Order: sequence, then structure tokens, then C-alpha cells
Amino acid sequence: MAGLAGCASLMSSAASGLAEDLEAAVQNQTDPETVRAGAPAYMLLLDSFIESDPDDAELLSAAANLYAAYGTLFADDPARAARLTERAREYAARAVCLRFPAGCDWPGMPFEAFVATLPRLRPTHGGVAWSYAAASLASIRAHADDWNALAELPHMEALLERYLELDGSDGHAQVHTWLGILATLRPPALGGDPERGRAHFERAIELSGGRDLAAKVEYARGYARLLYDRELHDRLLREVLEADPVVPGLTLTNVLAQREAEALLASADDYF
Repeated sequence: MAGLAGCASLMSSAASGLAEDLEAAVQNQTDPETVRAGAPAYMLLLDSFIESDPDDAELLSAAANLYAAYGTLFADDPARAARLTERAREYAARAVCLRFPAGCDWPGMPFEAFVATLPRLRPTHGGVAWSYAAASLASIRAHADDWNALAELPHMEALLERYLELDGSDGHAQVHTWLGILATLRPPALGGDPERGRAHFERAIELSGGRDLAAKVEYARGYARLLYDRELHDRLLREVLEADPVVPGLTLTNVLAQREAEALLASADDYF
């Protein structure tokens, strides 16, 4: 029995390592179409690993990250995007429950009760907290016509703010980008806070050394367009197009950001 337990532990560790390697391979891919065509096979592979070891939080988080990214970036059909991001959120919620029992009821929890759990998060919970936030935001985006889904945006903003406070957490630049997006979703008259969003976008750019091109695209889309600042808008997008997109961990999103930048610049005359 001890030998079998050791073998199971080894297999679980190998599966978690493979999931991390797959995530890195996707992030470092220069051809988005390769990811579009190939990622579903790896998603099914992760599903099979989870079937074998449903209590591996790292594996669940890795699968949640891949499903959320694919559902957001490559699922053109809205119904399919909804299905994929719902699975991402399910996996992320299971990972949270395994590592942070106070978060077992996060899905559907009222805002006040949700926020009351956040002080108990510790740096060791950073990975599952990030996966839950990313998967939830992907699912909310896929259900943008559902007011119940949109009502969870304040939950995610609070979770991301708490994530920033956790010492030793990774992905701070991306968290600031998301907080910038959330702060600029609405104009000031409807409760938005564009200046807070600007501060988050600029912090994301600073933390990544300007190498995370998605931060500049979202800065242009969320802040510059909201305030009709054509000069800032065009400067940011030209910087994106002139940059080298190949950056470890950011290559795929940078390539996609350059496509977005080109489209935003092409539509600028009509918008402004």
C-alpha cells in the first residue's frame, strides 16, 4: 500500500509538472493559430489527469488557466466561450476549496461575505486566488449579457486588490492591468474611476518594463478612448507595434496585442 501511495504521488507530481510545462509552451508560442488548433488536445489531457487525481490543486489551477485563456482568446462562438470559461471557473473553484476552505462557497457568495474571507488569504494561496480571479473574469466576460454575472465584478476587484497585498505573489503586472480594465469599464458619471485605472495601467507597464504589450493596448482602449485622448491612444499603440513581441511568458499575448493595436489604430479616425 505504501508503494502504491508513493507511485500515485509521483504520478500526480509529474502531471502537475506537465501542466506547468504546457502552460509555459502556450505562453511562449509565436503563432496564435498553432495554439488555437493544438490547445484543445492538451485541455483534454489535463481533464484526464484531473479524472485520475481530482484533488491536485496545482493541476486544477493549471487547467483553469488554460481553459480561461482559450475560452477568452480563441472561442469565437459565444456559447462555446461560455462552456469553456465555466469549466475554467469550476476547476479554479475546486482548487480554491482544496487550498483555502474559507473560499469553498465563493461562487455565488454575497459581496460582504466574500470580502470578509479575503483577510484570511495568505501568500501560499496566491496561485489558486489568481486562477479563480482569472477564470471568473473570463466567465463574466463570456456572460456579459447576464446581470447576475456582472454583479460579481466587485468581488473580483476586491480579490485582485487582496492578491496584490500577498507577499511573494506572481503576475503583479497582469493584476494591475485587470484592475485598470475594471476601473475604466464605465465612465465617471456611471461610477467608473479612470484615473485609478490609469495608475494601474502605468504600474503594469512599469512592472513589466514595457514588455507586457497587452497592458498598453488596454490602457489605450480603456483609458485613452474613454477620455478621448487621441495623442495618448496613438502613442501607446505605435509603441506596441514597434516592440519585439517575443518575451518569455508573454509572447502569445504580445502577438495578439499587436493585432489588437493594429485594429484599434485603423479605427481611430472613426472613433475620435
